Amino acid sequence: MAQLIKTSNPALNAQVFQGHAVALGEGMTLDGTVNKTGLLLICTVATAAWTWHIFMQSRSPASVALLMWIGFIGGFIFAMITIFKQAWAPVTVPIYALLEGLALGGISAVLELRFPGIAIQSVALTFGTLAVLLLAYRSGLIPVTQKFRMGVVAATGAIMLFYIAEVVLGFFGVHFASVNGSGIVGIGFSVVVVIVAALNLVLDFDFIESGVRANAPKYMEWYGAFGLMVTLIWLYLEILILLSKIRSRD
Repeated sequence: MAQLIKTSNPALNAQVFQGHAVALGEGMTLDGTVNKTGLLLICTVATAAWTWHIFMQSRSPASVALLMWIGFIGGFIFAMITIFKQAWAPVTVPIYALLEGLALGGISAVLELRFPGIAIQSVALTFGTLAVLLLAYRSGLIPVTQKFRMGVVAATGAIMLFYIAEVVLGFFGVHFASVNGSGIVGIGFSVVVVIVAALNLVLDFDFIESGVRANAPKYMEWYGAFGLMVTLIWLYLEILILLSKIRSRD
């Protein structure tokens, strides 16, 4: 590729395409990436439904706590393996999706018990956002310029640094109650994070199209689908948090 396409999603960095072009007709396709994204969604929903069912039977967070930790930690491990070993994506990415489903199902069920209907609302908003931004991207309404990329990358990096700092400072008893609360500051912060997460989808679309144009290897369809899943899961979680803050004010 003549120019590196930067994205704030660590899984979707155009450098992974360099040096991997293959013969015409043997490489990554848009339809193949879409199909694999659909398969990953099915994997995630399947394990999420299992964790959801376990919690709804017991109504106790303890019943799914271990599964959630396995999902989060295992998902992170397989995400890192996938990022550094893209050729393993056909194996590692479905495992990642299954593990993430364990975590998402548990979190969704716990919040659903407290705020009935919040899970389906979050799912609808997530896929609604995906559809709207895909349409906007395909129509050229949101041009992916270098300034746009830099802005989204910078905003995403700032959010990630804040989350890391929050975790570290939490061990020393320092907490950001206003940011995590249901007040104006907390809701405003979540709105900003949801917007940034959503804009990452546009960069993901552009990255996948770049891979198709570069005629990347066939396994990169799994890798492109993985990167899109990373953003969708982040967006879903942030919408879930935002809605829980809003519902807490009722």
